[in-house]
Amino acid sequence: MSMLHTVNKSPFNSDGLSSCLQCALAGSSVLLIEDGVYAARRGTQYEALVQEALKDKKIYALQPDLEARGVKSNLIDGIELVDYAGFVDLTTDHDSVQAWL
Repeated sequence: MSMLHTVNKSPFNSDGLSSCLQCALAGSSVLLIEDGVYAARRGTQYEALVQEALKDKKIYALQPDLEARGVKSNLIDGIELVDYAGFVDLTTDHDSVQAWL
């Protein structure tokens, strides 16, 4: 059973990302949305955590949310960007969705 995890809170203000990455099984997908996209930036204290997760999970970031927050450059290698249509595709391609609030 494939699962899509969505993280919408900044890792600087919430432990949702850390909890998600600890609980998500290998082969799962993680979509960073809203303020969760701050975790996609290189050079933060969360870069190593995200890079480790990329070894067995797919990580996506919602491009319009990156653009709205002015963080569309200097992203961690391996994170795939999706638009709203890609967001919809991810939700339909997975058996279930878990939101980390």
